Amino acid sequence: MSTLIDEAVEALNARLNGTVGGCARFVFEGEGSVILDAAGARAGSDSDGIAADVTLTASPETFVAIFEGELAPTTAFITGRLRVEGDMSLALSLGSALG
Repeated sequence: MSTLIDEAVEALNARLNGTVGGCARFVFEGEGSVILDAAGARAGSDSDGIAADVTLTASPETFVAIFEGELAPTTAFITGRLRVEGDMSLALSLGSALG
């Protein structure tokens, strides 16, 4: 597991603290993924068998910019830097919490 994934798990747990109304997968292109649900954030994998309600995919640089407040999640989505598949209302609630 990469240091970036470890840092993302820590940041998501600090910000959202189990307040997620579903299951989300953050895919860091080339690095791995993070699962976020009511139990908190943890590292994921392609073979973990977890069916996420929403999957958010972006480059590591894009996610870092979002987590550091340098890029609004909505702007990342509109400009194509963040791709969303699945429950858009869950994605929007996550964006509000992160941005």
